[in-house]
Amino acid sequence: MTASVSVFATATEMSAALKARSVSAVELAQDAIAQIEKHDGDVNAVCVRDFERGLDGARAADAALARGETRPLLGIPMTVKESFNLAGTPTTWGFVAQKDFIASEDALAITRVKDAGGVILGKTNVPLGLGDWQSYNDIYGTTNNPFDLGRTPGGSSGGSSAALAAGYGALSLGSDIGGSLRVPGHYCGIYAHKPTFGLAATRGHLPPPFPPLPSGRELSVIGPMARCAADLGLLLDVIAGPDPWQEGVGYKLALPSARHTALQDFRVLMLDVHPLIPSGRSVRSAVEMLAANLTRAGVHIVRESPLLPDLAASARLYMRMLVGLLAAGAPPDAYATGVAAATKLDPNDSSLKAERLRGAALSHRDWLMADGSRTRLRAQWRELFKSFDAVICPVMPTPAYPHDHEPDQDKRHIDIDGINHPYVDQLIWPGLATLPGLPATAIPVAISNEGLPIGLQIIGPWLEDHTTLKLAELIEREFGGFVAPEGF
Repeated sequence: MTASVSVFATATEMSAALKARSVSAVELAQDAIAQIEKHDGDVNAVCVRDFERGLDGARAADAALARGETRPLLGIPMTVKESFNLAGTPTTWGFVAQKDFIASEDALAITRVKDAGGVILGKTNVPLGLGDWQSYNDIYGTTNNPFDLGRTPGGSSGGSSAALAAGYGALSLGSDIGGSLRVPGHYCGIYAHKPTFGLAATRGHLPPPFPPLPSGRELSVIGPMARCAADLGLLLDVIAGPDPWQEGVGYKLALPSARHTALQDFRVLMLDVHPLIPSGRSVRSAVEMLAANLTRAGVHIVRESPLLPDLAASARLYMRMLVGLLAAGAPPDAYATGVAAATKLDPNDSSLKAERLRGAALSHRDWLMADGSRTRLRAQWRELFKSFDAVICPVMPTPAYPHDHEPDQDKRHIDIDGINHPYVDQLIWPGLATLPGLPATAIPVAISNEGLPIGLQIIGPWLEDHTTLKLAELIEREFGGFVAPEGF
């Protein structure tokens, strides 16, 4: 048997080739490994290599295929984010103090991937504590964007997005609380899906040395990454479902079907501006291009609506709740510093930085009041989705930017059309879907004049993940999708 499948083939294409016996799982794994060994010296996406066990898994997949078995991921080579426990390998989250921590058991999502026949070749790099849109740490170094090695691939699932863009397997698993699936998808021109909050159980996705117990961590989700939209649904169906350790918690797999199966039946609200941060010219151009294409395809496109929740108020609420969640785990001295800073704020200061400082000092009472505001926000989104099937908007204000390792993120800036803006303020676009827990699918739609990918996100109704995934698939089919970087 001779390998005849490109390393840039999708999981769907690889599965068809495996079933046709035109390629073996071992050959697919070997080709992916060869691609890693050829290019990862420059990209540095795969920080933990697990090639021997991966090849063992591929041999087992070939044997299963020979027996006539059919499983969703059988024989498909892939990677997973370093933050997932993979038994026998390090889980560090970039913390040097945890560099020798070895997971003793697989995360639940990893178990589900293996049970589905997925062939895991390694783990991908992350930023320290998963807290950046870049992927670098003192253990594994810096991951580079395959489209421009001097730029970020995104974060915190940046190693996974770089791996997919470079042809290191067909799928990857990531996570998202501040855009950590969608931002890397946007920067590296691949597909990523942030599921509805609580849809996929996260046991085994916790920083070391915490035991792998069920976690209902607010705002945070795990999700699939791929080079085509259909593959997102394939992997999502594998990892979705409640944790059997948490009876009655989570959502069953019987999610609603997509609202429509034809592109022209969709009603879409398209956004390109936010009241608190501008969108760069290249991103706005990508929105305009997609809007024009969809209009010509018969999609009902609306550019503004009074049903849209107050974006500025939502952003401020998201900042408070996100930082309140993150600060809860801070060391006592860091927490005390945050509380002291918050008490000095001018009550009339409504800047995003001020809201982050307030979040660091949230009391339980404050959190409950914020949660009540979020419940009202969810009701507003529910009303909007009676008139629209999806909202399409930017993931971030610009394409991938040059590496910036200034330790204090409050001292960093993002250049938007020649004007500097606070780096962390970019959170507001990812937060649009994160705060209310809505599903959001990142799709590649354009290449900038600098040769950098530009993606947009499709936000959909609560638990209607299949609607955003279907729209992503239809857009890809009509207008194209992933384009491999030159030289890979």
